[in-house]
Amino acid sequence: MRSAVLSIHTQQNYGELYTEFLRARKRVFIDTKHWELPNVDGMEFDQYDTPQSRSVVVHEFGQVLAGIRLLPTTAQCGCYSYMLRDAQRGLLAGIPSHVLYEKAPVADHIWEATRLFLSPEVEAERRLQVQMLLITEMARAAVNEGATHVIGIVPAVFKRWMGRLGMGALPLGPKLLIDGDKIQAAVMHVAAVAGGPESNTTLH
Repeated sequence: MRSAVLSIHTQQNYGELYTEFLRARKRVFIDTKHWELPNVDGMEFDQYDTPQSRSVVVHEFGQVLAGIRLLPTTAQCGCYSYMLRDAQRGLLAGIPSHVLYEKAPVADHIWEATRLFLSPEVEAERRLQVQMLLITEMARAAVNEGATHVIGIVPAVFKRWMGRLGMGALPLGPKLLIDGDKIQAAVMHVAAVAGGPESNTTLH
């Protein structure tokens, strides 16, 4: 099991991995969760998949096991910035503007994580291992970009979920029901996670 951080500068080093990452996102978010999202040729994408984004992918023998997207809170692409801020500004129909308690941050040291998923093909006994590798590598990727914190929408039971991974996070907004999922905005101190022990898995 390996992880890779894909960007416009590195994706050519990983063959078809980025394409498979977008296909895995379609299977999870469109085919399984039935979210109404843009898709072409079996790949899911949106306005936040830009040269400013980073994609953290856990993979094995060419199969994508899990993934997550990172975007700086300083990002700008036309009228869009990043998902939580754009929701607060009323630009996203699917997420209410009161998703955050406070004004959405714009800072070099804060990045946003979105499109977190675990492939349904991952066996139950491996799910915790895959989740832990994904979150740890997300933290390292964010820190490598100069971030100390990552914000995002997580399951409303995130304290218990993060606790199983040996990590912590704090709520940034109210608990909401979106597309059948109970979610909540939260912030994670990634510098502490990324500074932990190196993973025993083979990494790229």
